[in-house]
Amino acid sequence: MNLEKNENGELDVRVLIPIQRHELLIRLFKELPVKDSFVFINDHDPLPLFYEFRSIYGDVVGWEYLNRGGREWKVKVTRLEESQGREFTDISTLIDLRKVEAKDWKQVVFHRYGMMEEDTTMELIAKEDPVEIHHIFIMKFEGKHSWIYKKKEADEYVVHITKKDNSGLGDTGFSVVNEFDIRPYPPTERHEMFYKAFADIKPGEAFEFINDHDPKPLYYQMEAESKEPFRWEYIEKGPEVWKVRVVKTKAEA
Repeated sequence: MNLEKNENGELDVRVLIPIQRHELLIRLFKELPVKDSFVFINDHDPLPLFYEFRSIYGDVVGWEYLNRGGREWKVKVTRLEESQGREFTDISTLIDLRKVEAKDWKQVVFHRYGMMEEDTTMELIAKEDPVEIHHIFIMKFEGKHSWIYKKKEADEYVVHITKKDNSGLGDTGFSVVNEFDIRPYPPTERHEMFYKAFADIKPGEAFEFINDHDPKPLYYQMEAESKEPFRWEYIEKGPEVWKVRVVKTKAEA
């Protein structure tokens, strides 16, 4: 899988499906000489990919945001030092939670799980038993995955999670595919950004946005007008930063 750079020497991975984006960029980093860089453009914050890089290659990843927000997130990736990356045999990806900030655990794990194909396996490594993650898998994916402890030792838990059903995040789950900050924009543009983001996602996908006050009026407007079902979840509730996740849910049969 190859992708031509644009006139600015950047890789616009938005033309690829998410799993192909990860596979391409991980391979490029593997082949990247020390001190060399590449720039890629994505349609949402690719933070989960940063943690996947670190999990596989170690703390040798330079990650610089050149543009944030909207549908154009631009990141410069640099190999800081040589490293021996983890070679996969019985797994398809690795997430080392010891290298991920605790507040990002769920976003990283479930974003990546949402891309996995049926009968592929994710390895989780954690300093402590990731019981909260396990409970979410039981609640959302019961009968659609397997959770096997490969190691339970002091300061190291290794879990293999295998997807048994190719329906992604299931009927009640979601994958966050866009994140943006609407605070710099006037109210009319904020509403347009919000409705465009909702129109752009499919059932089972979500977006997150940041506002400088409680956007409850938008919720009521959506509730009254939207012909597609959705779920509204507060991630942060003020006083200065309000962060909301909007999930386009699947219509009940």
